[in-house]
Amino acid sequence: MKRIDNKSSNHNQINKALIVIDVQNVYTNTESELYCEDCEQTIGKINGLIENFEKQKQTIVYVKHVHKADGSDTGRMFDFAGPADDFNFKEGTDEVEFNSNLKVVKNAKVIFKNRYSSFVGTELEKILKDNKVSTIVICGFMTNFCCESTARDAHDRDYYVDFITDATGAPALTTMDESKIRDVVGELLSGGFAEIYDYETYISKLKSES
Repeated sequence: MKRIDNKSSNHNQINKALIVIDVQNVYTNTESELYCEDCEQTIGKINGLIENFEKQKQTIVYVKHVHKADGSDTGRMFDFAGPADDFNFKEGTDEVEFNSNLKVVKNAKVIFKNRYSSFVGTELEKILKDNKVSTIVICGFMTNFCCESTARDAHDRDYYVDFITDATGAPALTTMDESKIRDVVGELLSGGFAEIYDYETYISKLKSES
């Protein structure tokens, strides 16, 4: 699914940054309540984006979602996920580590967040400004939480946003599988927050710009 051209489509040659969100074991461990069935294919596409950005010497930022073990920084994050002492992303656990299949570039920029948006409480915006970035490209986990929240936040900070739907993943919901979640989020964001691409289309776009 690709958004139709509009007034924002003239940003092709502007400096880009790839935001690789939360490619952590909590989403790839089959025993995890947040396991994403398509995680292997999703990470493969994320790696493809990373390789292309690395070749073009464009900015790549890796994001990790981590909370203090005592839960003192969780705030309202787990209101709907059970009792206060039951939460994910605890520091020091294997689930917060990057999945071993993720390509991590040399001297990678890694930021840590404890909210859905990758901007909140992090140095992401400073990194973008320091590198004169105007367009952010979003991939990672979860499609409908951290990826979508980062896209909306970026738009309201006046960045262009390219959202690569099938390079994002999410656990299935009661009434939606992973593919449907991607489609719905893409459709909602395309209404005024982001340009929506599938992986193959976006890779072709990157190659045409190099």
